[in-house]
Amino acid sequence: MATTMDAVPHRRLNRLTGEYVLVSPHRTARPWQGQVEEPVRESRPAYDPACYLCPGNTRAGGARTATYSSTYVFDNDFAALLPDIAAAESPAHGLLQAEPERGICRVLCFSPRHDLTLGAMDTAAIRRVVDAWTGQYAELGAIPWVRHVLIFENRGAMMGASNPHPHGQIWAEERLPNEAVKELAQQEAYDGCLLCDYLAVELSEGTRIVTANPEFVALVPFWAVWPFETLVLPRTHTGALPALTGAGRDGLADILGRLTRRYDRLFGVTFPYSMGLHQTPTDGTPYPSWHLHAHFYPPLLRSATVRKFMVGYELLAGPQRDITPERAAAQLRGMPED
Repeated sequence: MATTMDAVPHRRLNRLTGEYVLVSPHRTARPWQGQVEEPVRESRPAYDPACYLCPGNTRAGGARTATYSSTYVFDNDFAALLPDIAAAESPAHGLLQAEPERGICRVLCFSPRHDLTLGAMDTAAIRRVVDAWTGQYAELGAIPWVRHVLIFENRGAMMGASNPHPHGQIWAEERLPNEAVKELAQQEAYDGCLLCDYLAVELSEGTRIVTANPEFVALVPFWAVWPFETLVLPRTHTGALPALTGAGRDGLADILGRLTRRYDRLFGVTFPYSMGLHQTPTDGTPYPSWHLHAHFYPPLLRSATVRKFMVGYELLAGPQRDITPERAAAQLRGMPED
């Protein structure tokens, strides 16, 4: 970006969605009198007898969690989607549209340890999580009516996590959700691979790169909405986790550890975020333009006690940010990852 763009309001196009984000870098100098959160200083035991995700404990729905020693997957006791649903009557008026949506929701515990987030796990342990994600994507995607599998993690109470035990979720459903529809349209409309070419631009500029290894790159996207949003991309064109080589899975595990450790050290707290993997739809159709990627959306803005809110302009017009992606990347890049 030209120097003048670092100080004046401007908008940037999100090439993955076709939507714009307003950037207002001059606003970083404004005083803050908004909501200040209580800093979360977590100190958790390796095992919590009151945690329903710890091995051997009874879950909220009455089922008992297995005495597991690695990753652990089970069907969500309070699933947002159900695989067997009755046909629903459509609204009478044509302006009102609704249709049944089948799905399967699962929970994946990263480790039996109650106190180990991705940022605290070693690469071998994170690789086991990557392998579990890969198996779930393949298993659920093979169900004939499942067209989309989303793997995601909400980390921290600020992001709505209902249990502090490190875990993620897998939702499989019969139709593409909104974000997948937008990203698929943009990638298919591009001549070639949009994200392969975009990554090449980012590597050549370097200003938004956070960390990298021979297989993966983590960067703050040019069009980032959240203050410390990042995008994780494989260097080799890959559509989904099962297509990764062993080295590719190792690389993904390594980059996830590197990135989350940087997050945790930025403000000295276990960094909250929502993270998700966007992979090819699973309806059996080839999607050669789709490039595997992971989004990290953290809410913290200026410190561990000041967060970004999506209100006003964001709800009524479009996303807006103050700190530039280049500045955010420089802050993350300056954090130790070992």
